[in-house]
Amino acid sequence: MLRKLFKFNGGVKPATNKADSTREPIKAVPLPAQLIVPLHQHVGGTPHPLVAPGDVVLKGQRIGAADGNVSSAVHAPTSGRVVAVEPRVMAHTSGLSTLSVVIEPDGEDRWIDCEPISLRAMGADEVRDELRDAGVVGLGGAVFPSHLKLKPAKGGTDTLVINGAECEPFITCDDLLMRERADQIVRGAEIMQELLQARRVLIGIEDNKPEAVAAMQQAVSARGAGTMEVVAIPTRYPAGGAKQLIRVLTGIEVPHGRRSTDYGVQCFNTGTAYAIADVFDRGRPLVSRIVTVAGNVERPGNYEVLFGTPMDHVAALAGVKPGTDRFIMGGPMMGFRMPAYDVPVVKATNCILVGSPELFPAPAPEMACIRCGECARACPADLQPFELYWHSRAKNFGKAQEYHLFDCIECGCCAYVCPSHIPLVDYYRFSKSEIWARERQKDAADVARDRFEFRNERIEREKREKAEKLAAKTAAGRAAVSTPATDTAAAATPVTGSDSAEDSKKALIAAAMARAKAQREAIAPQNTEALTPDQQAQVAEADARRAALAPADGDAAAQPTEQSAR
Repeated sequence: MLRKLFKFNGGVKPATNKADSTREPIKAVPLPAQLIVPLHQHVGGTPHPLVAPGDVVLKGQRIGAADGNVSSAVHAPTSGRVVAVEPRVMAHTSGLSTLSVVIEPDGEDRWIDCEPISLRAMGADEVRDELRDAGVVGLGGAVFPSHLKLKPAKGGTDTLVINGAECEPFITCDDLLMRERADQIVRGAEIMQELLQARRVLIGIEDNKPEAVAAMQQAVSARGAGTMEVVAIPTRYPAGGAKQLIRVLTGIEVPHGRRSTDYGVQCFNTGTAYAIADVFDRGRPLVSRIVTVAGNVERPGNYEVLFGTPMDHVAALAGVKPGTDRFIMGGPMMGFRMPAYDVPVVKATNCILVGSPELFPAPAPEMACIRCGECARACPADLQPFELYWHSRAKNFGKAQEYHLFDCIECGCCAYVCPSHIPLVDYYRFSKSEIWARERQKDAADVARDRFEFRNERIEREKREKAEKLAAKTAAGRAAVSTPATDTAAAATPVTGSDSAEDSKKALIAAAMARAKAQREAIAPQNTEALTPDQQAQVAEADARRAALAPADGDAAAQPTEQSAR
């Protein structure tokens, strides 16, 4: 029974250039002199290093612990000695550095003790934690931690889609994986179906891969997976996009700003399914992946590559031809040019495309947009690329977002058909990076404002507390020096506003004067035992003068008030 298929808008049909790299089986890669393993190889937080220089590690040993739930662990790709934990250039066109663990292999390639993990012996959350700690992420290019996507949707999951379309030119790693290891891919799909509680599984493969389609159909039949179906879909770029593949297989069109899980559909790559089966059936974490080497090489092919292996070490096995001027990670439509030849292979590396001026000539000069609309007709996300271009070029980022800039999947179809040779995707990437930068600045400003407001509130609180303590101390001083009549009058007099602060000052002055008077009265005259009559008369005269000049208690208390009034 033939399944009804649907179409998605747009798309293009570039030359596939896949035949040369599928003539030979997947090959192993000899160990390099050093493996440079970046700790950050996925979407989310950067794992914390668990090793230090000088440590001896085994293959599969955790060297980076997941940073929170939106993260994934990193493991040693082989046994050996850690020689450094330091920033190294990462596999990104920016040329920036990221914290990496540098391992010197011992040549033995010894695994840690690995045992199969029983799904029946643990709960669903524990299974997802195992996947997080095993470092499993999406191997289709997004490298999103897989354990987060394996939570059933609120409304339930109806369909699990396994993406074997692999529509990008030159890339054949999924094709060879399905041909040679179909049974394990199906096993991984069964595990994911159980975790998601999905009703059915659809495996979409482009019809230009007949060997892969046949191998997957045979594996499904052999395992008796009655709710699983292999579907050959028309070859059209970018049929491998998640939303596009879901549209073709199910007819569900996921609108702007929504996710496929809102419609009961979840999508995973074939490589991810294979890695999940490896974790549970053999207890092995993710330490390698299949990588296509193509382009300006003598022997294009596919290799199983340990993460951290320098790209030039892998490309050399395929025989790099003279004239090579670049390495591209990915395909010609969505790939990124690498800043150096020896950057490491990471979890997102599905292809090392060796470029040359003959293979990828310099682009024609950019000309003015003529608003022909070809880009809109080719856009598989149903956007208006020419509008996005104008607003991105004018740095009118708000307008660009109104035209759903972040729904752009950067497939490159618009630039591929543009008669003016405008690098449209570069403009969109620029706008996205600027918007993200401004959002980060806004978040930082919000944090600074919150800290400033908190500081002011703290200062005001401390002032209030100080005033309250002072008022309490003043009240105690009044009680010590005032008469009962004065206390009654003071208690009957309300104190409010600025009068409270003024009264506090007055009370402090009065209390100080009272203490001074008490101290004077407590002091006994010294050396008065053997006075002559003349001396005694002088002392009596001085005491009389002092008594005549001393003010009464009421007058003494009134003096500060008069001074304050003046």
